[in-house]
Amino acid sequence: MRRGRLSRTVMLCLALAACGGSHQNATPAPGSGLAVTSTAFQTGGPIPSLFSCDGADLSPPLSWSVTPHGTAAYAVILEDPDAPGGTFTHWVLLDLPATTTSLPQGVPPGQRPASGGVQAQNDAGITGYSGPCPPAGPAHHYRFTVYALDRPLGLVPAPSKGAALSAMKGHILSQGVLVGTYQRVAR
Repeated sequence: MRRGRLSRTVMLCLALAACGGSHQNATPAPGSGLAVTSTAFQTGGPIPSLFSCDGADLSPPLSWSVTPHGTAAYAVILEDPDAPGGTFTHWVLLDLPATTTSLPQGVPPGQRPASGGVQAQNDAGITGYSGPCPPAGPAHHYRFTVYALDRPLGLVPAPSKGAALSAMKGHILSQGVLVGTYQRVAR
């Protein structure tokens, strides 16, 4: 009897493991999957002022690794988790075509950039990119997260970051994060 229960338990565990491994829509751990890079700064390094409110406030060039199988669209979100009032969203770019594996420097503001996709309003009230602009003090960390999605979100007009993240649930195939820092000194 004891051996029979053990056998059933082992079989049940094997069956659950087999089923659990087939969930393509499970959300991966942050930072896993795509390798996100920029020619403007190194991972963990300082973001040049050209890409901040102290410079031209241009979006930096970004690229990411090969498309995961089944990718239908990409999303890019830039956040500052060190902002005094809590995480500040600097950029929300959704529904980039699946053939896109990079963005040029200076994606222009406005809902529909030439690169494709749709930009949402960020926490600065701008539809598009708004660069690092922390208060004077310690360096802030800026997370550029690229999401590979199994379908375009089709949220028009462009939604808030919260609505976009909610729509992405269950549709993230892979994601990757590039973190840069920016610090302003008191003048």
